[in-house]
Amino acid sequence: MPDKRSAGLLVFRRTTDGGFEVLIGHMGGPLWASREESAWSIPKGEYEPDEAPEAAARREFQEELGLPAPDGAWCALGESRQRSGKLVTVWAVEGDLDPAAVVPGTFFMEWPPRSGVRGEFPEIDRVGWFAPEAAAPLLVSGQRVFLERLAAHLGGRA
Repeated sequence: MPDKRSAGLLVFRRTTDGGFEVLIGHMGGPLWASREESAWSIPKGEYEPDEAPEAAARREFQEELGLPAPDGAWCALGESRQRSGKLVTVWAVEGDLDPAAVVPGTFFMEWPPRSGVRGEFPEIDRVGWFAPEAAAPLLVSGQRVFLERLAAHLGGRA
């Protein structure tokens, strides 16, 4: 069976002090509700072999945040294998979205486990702008490398 693959889009904005901030989302659902560290993610999602990763990144951004991806030039940040084994490909784009405008997509799952009760939960329950040093401990560990790559690309701090 081929590896599972995800594609995502990391939106960043420059700050007045010459640095930058990134927009990340806290994963929704009961499994993540009481966690902060390693419970945030770049908006991303799985795609099939017949879908272009860039198209998947754009689609997943729209599905997870309910907003279109910002216009602008995309910068490839490469791939990273997450602890689950999934291979994640991420691009960065400069933009400035209002977190209050986010209307997250939802998913269904049985909760509590083995209860027979299916609940609907947001894919991302909140989003925020963070400096890279604040975002790093929040992001799942397999995605932190993208902050370093974006900092190197921008010639900024990480």
